[in-house]
Amino acid sequence: MLSIRRAARSLVPVAVAAVLAGCALGPNYKRPDAAVTEHYKNPVDTTAPAPPDQWWTLFGDSVLNDLEQQVEVSNQNIAQAAAAYMQARAVVRQDRSGLLPSVSLSGGVTRSGGASEFGGSSIVTGTGGTGIIVPGSTTSTSYQLSPSASWELDVWGRLRRTLENGRASAQASAADLANAKLSAQSQLAIAYLELRGADAQRKLLAGTETAYSRTLTITQNKYKAGVSARTDVLQAQSQLYSAQEQEQSELLQRNQYENAIAALVGKSASGFTIAPLDTWDIGTPQIPAGAPSELLQRRPDVAVAERQMAAANATIGVQEAAYFPAIDLTGSYSLVSTAANMLFKSTSLSHSIGASLSQTLLDFGARRAQVDEARDSYAQAVASYRQTVLTAFQDVENDLTGADIYQKEYELLRLNSEALDLSETLTLNEYKAGTVDFTTVVVAQTSALNARLSLAQMRVTRQTNAVTLITDLGGGWKMPDYSHYE
Repeated sequence: MLSIRRAARSLVPVAVAAVLAGCALGPNYKRPDAAVTEHYKNPVDTTAPAPPDQWWTLFGDSVLNDLEQQVEVSNQNIAQAAAAYMQARAVVRQDRSGLLPSVSLSGGVTRSGGASEFGGSSIVTGTGGTGIIVPGSTTSTSYQLSPSASWELDVWGRLRRTLENGRASAQASAADLANAKLSAQSQLAIAYLELRGADAQRKLLAGTETAYSRTLTITQNKYKAGVSARTDVLQAQSQLYSAQEQEQSELLQRNQYENAIAALVGKSASGFTIAPLDTWDIGTPQIPAGAPSELLQRRPDVAVAERQMAAANATIGVQEAAYFPAIDLTGSYSLVSTAANMLFKSTSLSHSIGASLSQTLLDFGARRAQVDEARDSYAQAVASYRQTVLTAFQDVENDLTGADIYQKEYELLRLNSEALDLSETLTLNEYKAGTVDFTTVVVAQTSALNARLSLAQMRVTRQTNAVTLITDLGGGWKMPDYSHYE
């Protein structure tokens, strides 16, 4: 027994040395270069800090803040991404266990009987304690306990590359989860801002309807007095009905935005409402873009593509290791006795220890094809990563351009609306004085209403563009340090 233990102990350092000396096949991962510019087209403050983790607080709206807190808890897309991430972490733990020995234990009791060549008899106890004499038979009982262990030596690095692949995949899944959260938060913020925009336009239309009702009264009085045609009354009625129809359209859009928000926060649309506000005066926050080189560290979708590329790179090593033999160490003890109290005695012990090697000699190019497939998959991942980076810069450039242009458009629309409001007032006074016809009033009023609605919509457009810019910059997320990450 001592010799067995010495043999087992002598194999351990040999096995460890073999594993440590073995190199992991396949290329070691290095992130490929991607097209990164030094400056954005639009002038931005590259020294300003990134948006905070709770970036929606930049809008200063308490209702929006409360809704955003509910997204991470109740949104089912986020729950799905979270479950996928936990699954990926479980795969990593499974891959890690493959580097260590596997230990098993089996045991049993066997009772056997048969005819005796020497004759004789035996008594078998039946139901109720009755003894039955069975001539010429014998019975025996044996007890067995067998612990065993096996260990695949990772000489060629197949298991290590598999673990590397699992870790990179788990990291990609974590970035997927971050991307799902950011997407849901962004969709909620945009839907909420559009809802408040619909509230603002409905208020404008309600005020317009009041003004159009007064105009209708004026035309009716003038018609009764015989100083205007009936067509003036009909035009005034048409204007009023048109404004009322527009208000109903805004109400429909508001309800749709409200229902979308309900789904994002994980609630039934039937029992979910957001109270309208009489006044809502939220400005457009200034979003710091930071340096272009930081974009690769701030967007979770870029991190997903980069980690998938690392996982594909590790798969190459897994497939290349198939060219070399698999080496396994095995060892077992077997304790067998016909008496339970003698099972753990040295006389009941037997053992075995050894090593096995397996290698495919002929596969008609299957391994070569698998390696080629892994390399081609990595090339696809590289192309996908580089395209994701290009798209990221395209998105940010579009948002920065939009922020600049929309601000200028808003100022021009504001000046235009003020001018048309004044024109509407003067034209209506002239109509009352009888110096212009009612068609001129209709044109002035329609132009003024359209300008007010355009100004309100542009305000929402600027705000939603700010949300889109935050999203395309990665929100408040930043790529973690993967050297200590699972």
